[in-house]
Amino acid sequence: MARYTGADCRQCRREGQKLFLKGDRCFTEKCSVERRKYPAGQHGQRRGKLSDYGVQLREKQKVKNIYGLLEKQFRNYFEKAAGKKGGSTGETLLQFLERRLDNIVFRMGFANNRTQARQFVGHGFFAVNGRKVSIPSYQVKPGEIIEVVESKKNHLYIEENLAKAEHRGRPEWLDVDADNRKGKVLHIPAREEIPLEVQEQLIVELYSK
Repeated sequence: MARYTGADCRQCRREGQKLFLKGDRCFTEKCSVERRKYPAGQHGQRRGKLSDYGVQLREKQKVKNIYGLLEKQFRNYFEKAAGKKGGSTGETLLQFLERRLDNIVFRMGFANNRTQARQFVGHGFFAVNGRKVSIPSYQVKPGEIIEVVESKKNHLYIEENLAKAEHRGRPEWLDVDADNRKGKVLHIPAREEIPLEVQEQLIVELYSK
């Protein structure tokens, strides 16, 4: 599957805020956004004011970059959210993205960032309700249990990531048993339980044109 292969820090600088794509680095003075608060490239410091369309486009690109998706994948999630009855399309879109298995692995603290989480899932590190799942886009349902497979429970990166996650905290819609390397989705997250500084309504407006 195609994916972005460029520098992660360029994406953060392009949006003018931390997207937390590099894990630990984002919390140190080495973070590129902290050192250079302007877009990368020759004309980065001379960017003019964005049009309404430009603002909407940047918000969409920001969310795509956060979850590591390409346009076709992201559009499919939007259309699925738009077709679901009840609730706002923007909030439903974020809920679909949050319930991806790779994102939940990251949120639970098993991975340092979503890129690493996607790699772990693809390599068969996790089981859902006792069945190994290697599809990062798998939609985890409330009540389902995500567990590190037996052969990977003592993996060095898993241990290191869980130790760091204890200091950062986890969303309240997830329950994690770090000692036994497993966790559970308690419920579908409400908008206030999704820690993202994004304006999802701008994405709805963009796709509604």
